[in-house]
Amino acid sequence: MRAASPALRLTLSVREAMSPPPPGFAAETPLGAVLAGLREARDSAALALDDAGRPIGILTEQDIARRVTFRLPEGAPLSAAMSAPLITCTPDAGLWRAVALLRAHRLRHLPVVDGSGRCIGLLHRAAVLAAVSGRMLQHLDALAGDDAAVKAAQAGLATALLAEGIPAPALVRLVSGINLELHRRVLDRALAEGPPPPLGFTLLVMGSAGRGESLLRPDQDNGLILEPYPDAAHAEVDAWFRPMTERFNAGLAAAGFPLCPGGIMARNPLWRKTRAQWEAQFALWARRRSGAALLFADIAFDFRGIATIGPVTGDPAGELRAAIAPILAAQPALLGALAAQDQRLRVGLTLWGGFADDEPGPGARTDLKLHGLMPLVAATRLLALQQGVAETGTPERLAALAARGVIAEGEALQAAFALLLEALLRQQLTDHAVGQPPGNLVDTAALPKPERAALREALRAIRSFAKSSFAGFTGELW
Repeated sequence: MRAASPALRLTLSVREAMSPPPPGFAAETPLGAVLAGLREARDSAALALDDAGRPIGILTEQDIARRVTFRLPEGAPLSAAMSAPLITCTPDAGLWRAVALLRAHRLRHLPVVDGSGRCIGLLHRAAVLAAVSGRMLQHLDALAGDDAAVKAAQAGLATALLAEGIPAPALVRLVSGINLELHRRVLDRALAEGPPPPLGFTLLVMGSAGRGESLLRPDQDNGLILEPYPDAAHAEVDAWFRPMTERFNAGLAAAGFPLCPGGIMARNPLWRKTRAQWEAQFALWARRRSGAALLFADIAFDFRGIATIGPVTGDPAGELRAAIAPILAAQPALLGALAAQDQRLRVGLTLWGGFADDEPGPGARTDLKLHGLMPLVAATRLLALQQGVAETGTPERLAALAARGVIAEGEALQAAFALLLEALLRQQLTDHAVGQPPGNLVDTAALPKPERAALREALRAIRSFAKSSFAGFTGELW
């Protein structure tokens, strides 16, 4: 069996790769005491902390050589030798992001800070770069650039990692992580271009982004959970959010995320609400169970909170997720209506076992997203909602359902999911390489014979699973 590439580490989160935090000292601490503390800790860096314990600077071995040795007395304060302002990252950021920051700023140490700004870990340049081959560095360097450069670098990085043997689900997690990082960057810029927000809020992503299953060209599916505010303040609150969300969605479009044709974006008032209003919205969709209500609910059920701005009470996204279970218990017919809608999703095989022709004109390619991934995603989502599974990713939902004994074919379906992801990703990279927009039509005829056979088996497994799952909700067979 081929050994896993060390580059697989790039798909991890910073939390999974960081070491314990270095020693910290008040900025006024004499350098002699700091150096003694470093020797005792046997560490290569020390942090300067403010009165709240938040890092404001760093002292590394390089700083000691440049600024301390033969230059500053032992009684000089730490603040005289530290490097500031401090560049940091968050524990949920992708390790790829940390590599980009380390290289772009020529850093040897990267502190990891939590939501309160306190240091909880440290990344060391040498250890992190051990996962990176030379041919990937140019792509990683581009990830520290502007939004357009980051989006363009996705394809190059995915190609390099695919050549390293990285499994498709891990690669797609990385692509999704880059997309989420771009969402946060665009939001930060949209906020910087206007006055401070009148209240705190949480940015939600939905659909494939919420599942962590974005490919190279996802459109926008996003919204906001607003902190509670009195009805009398609605005009003032809405007057602030309208221009900010217009800037945000326009910024995402400029970064390479097309506007959602269905208007599922934060600039649409329907998709920015308080948590209580969101609960009422889900309850309304559950009662109506038709048309746009089913379409919106189907996409919204995959929501995930990816950024909080301003003072936010608790975990709005997590609490909204918990509130969905009693709504579904009160309106069980919603899942049946969603299943009836999802039954229209056909798997991309003909009656004779060949691949379906979904391409207009003379071509004969198969849409493996619409007629492969989507039936699997939809059936898995319905069972997960029925069972109260909190995870949003399809592999995680399948694992949770298998652990509860709800399904017996969990491993086979996860393998089918991975196979479809790889076929789609390879096709999108091929499209990108010839200057075409990445699409979902896969040239199955160009695949080697063993891969075509495995793809057929994967689609058969998905068809059987989806058919039985939908029938369990509707009582109808395809």
